[in-house]
Amino acid sequence: MGYGNVSERRFAPPQIGVTSVILALESETHGHARRRLWLPLVQRTREPFKGMWALPGGLLQANRSLEESAFATLASTTDLHPTYLEQLYTFGDPMRSSNGIPMVSVCYWALLDHADLGTEPGTAGNAHNVRWFPVDDLPELAFDHTTIVEYALWRLRHRMDAPNVVRQLIAEPFTLGQLHDVVEAVLGEEIDLANFRRKMLASHTLEDTGEVAREGRRRPAALYRFADHAEEEGFAFFAEHVAGNPHGACEALQVNTPDDALSALMPHA
Repeated sequence: MGYGNVSERRFAPPQIGVTSVILALESETHGHARRRLWLPLVQRTREPFKGMWALPGGLLQANRSLEESAFATLASTTDLHPTYLEQLYTFGDPMRSSNGIPMVSVCYWALLDHADLGTEPGTAGNAHNVRWFPVDDLPELAFDHTTIVEYALWRLRHRMDAPNVVRQLIAEPFTLGQLHDVVEAVLGEEIDLANFRRKMLASHTLEDTGEVAREGRRRPAALYRFADHAEEEGFAFFAEHVAGNPHGACEALQVNTPDDALSALMPHA
């Protein structure tokens, strides 16, 4: 049953949906100084915001849990099946639907390493209206999805001290150069490699596997994995760096907690 006018839509019971931010590390720099994070967007085929790009999502179904709905909408819209999915936040500002039927979105964020993409940057899955975009060059997004993306990036940057999160973006074993690429991509800035190597080795959260890998014409590089105790202790490098440099996609924000982040990002939060 449709709603006949704006007033009726505004006071209708809100629909509940799930929305997901999928972040993946590109395999190459594509001409940039550093590798970047990308995410898939879906071009809307109906109002509101017809023709604009939006995060993948869909309505919650009664026979599915929230997480099951998130996985199902990702599979149907992008053909992606992430192994890491975590609830991000619930967004329900009354004006976010632009006079459409009010919508409450339970948002998730997911991480993929570049090997999981299965497609070249610029496309995702088989849908003609789904494309990959770098997080530092996004089009204007529908609804409040720009805020959702920025909040997901803020959350990722403040979770990079957890090896379980880093593992989603880089496979073990890895070189310090490869780990350095991941850190630069997530923080959105250049990090001095020598200083990064020194701090990571001094943290004792990595174990040398005794094996090496050749990276281009450079001499073979040592391969590392996360130490068993790393999950409990975390990476002090990330915590210190993010606390002192809360920028990137949220460059203007001086925030330290999730509530601070949302208050700065959303005028109505």
